Amino acid sequence: MRIDIITVFPEMVAGVLDHSIVKRARERGLVEIQVVNLRDYALDRHRTTDDVPYGGGGGMVMKIEPIARALDALVDMEAPVRPRVILTDPRGQTFNQQMARLLAQEAHLILLCGHYEGVDDRVRQHLVTDVISIGDYVLTGGELPALVIVDAVTRLQAGALGDAEAPEKDTFAEGLLEYPHYTRPRVFRNWAVPDILLCGNHALIARWRRWHQLRETRAHRPDLFARLQLSTEDLYLLSAEEPQAPPEALEALRRAQHLPSATCETETTVDCVEADNQ
Repeated sequence: MRIDIITVFPEMVAGVLDHSIVKRARERGLVEIQVVNLRDYALDRHRTTDDVPYGGGGGMVMKIEPIARALDALVDMEAPVRPRVILTDPRGQTFNQQMARLLAQEAHLILLCGHYEGVDDRVRQHLVTDVISIGDYVLTGGELPALVIVDAVTRLQAGALGDAEAPEKDTFAEGLLEYPHYTRPRVFRNWAVPDILLCGNHALIARWRRWHQLRETRAHRPDLFARLQLSTEDLYLLSAEEPQAPPEALEALRRAQHLPSATCETETTVDCVEADNQ
């Protein structure tokens, strides 16, 4: 996949791309990302990319000519499939995981970062294929929204994440918020990791995680919850108490950790004997 980011602040964008998952995906050749300085396509000696608005008013408006020249240079007119050209703008469709999945299937994306008071509207009318917003709040420019889109799309590329199934486990992957995560130490300031996560019963752990996903989504994102198609098992989980580790699994956990009492006091996480699933 190829992604071009057109911006008047290339340094603001380039540094972020050299870290974490996006960096590794680039190194593996999974995604090619180019940061394009829009000023390189301004022909005057001051490399001007904005001008005062017709009709008066405050602020400056990004000019259409440099944008058109940049797009002409980036788009292969003989290619069988044209790239998706995306303008980041608060008037656009709100970005979500479903949109990220669709964009991740494209061979070539061009992200145009809006700035100042806005972009000459002829760009939106004639030069771009999509207008995308990342939320109902005001940002200084479109660079941060472009980076959000790049990150979301890159992690969906095959091989970008260590776990092949990781994208399907992410928050919003199936319209649910994620379940709680814990790691070592086992106890910190008397705040303990739930015993069920150490019991070794993977089917029970999966039910516990699903229970939390359903409850968290219903409580915090009722809009997402209303769109879910709940299974019979989901309905049962919603009506049930939080799944707990069975007593025999807790006893096995205590034996493995050499604990004399019924309460796990150790701060060391260990692999436990798997409980009988029957």
